[in-house]
Amino acid sequence: MSVVYSRRLKKELQEIQIEQADPAKRAAGIQLLQADDLKTWYFSIEVLGDSLYKNETFHLMVRFDPEYPFKSPAVQFVVSDKVKPPIHPHVYTNGHICASILGDDWSPTLSVMAICITIQSMLASCKKKELPEGNDDYVRTAPDNPKKTRFVYHDDTV
Repeated sequence: MSVVYSRRLKKELQEIQIEQADPAKRAAGIQLLQADDLKTWYFSIEVLGDSLYKNETFHLMVRFDPEYPFKSPAVQFVVSDKVKPPIHPHVYTNGHICASILGDDWSPTLSVMAICITIQSMLASCKKKELPEGNDDYVRTAPDNPKKTRFVYHDDTV
């Protein structure tokens, strides 16, 4: 485990825990559910305001590898019998998310909370609940880790 990796994640985790203990500092609608180690963290994301996802809560899994923060973490919605991902044009039914900040537009200055807020915002701005084009084919052939996928990003207004 690299020193940069462990130092950065410990700092981010501590900041998240401090923020969540103080309602005035807490990011509304985002809750750290579990972070037993520096490899995998779980969050709940509630979409706030008047949106298509009003009163819905989703779970995110964030997996880190030793190249973090220089490479993005693997981020996906949790999918199980009890938990479903949102129906969204950039979210596949296996939970993989097509978002440029998780790939081409990643920057080491981004934090885990910045990712959560971006995904929360992506959901809040959605105009139509629909699956991504080619969802079934993608899910059938997708790797377990969404970082092993090469997404094509489009400038759209979804």
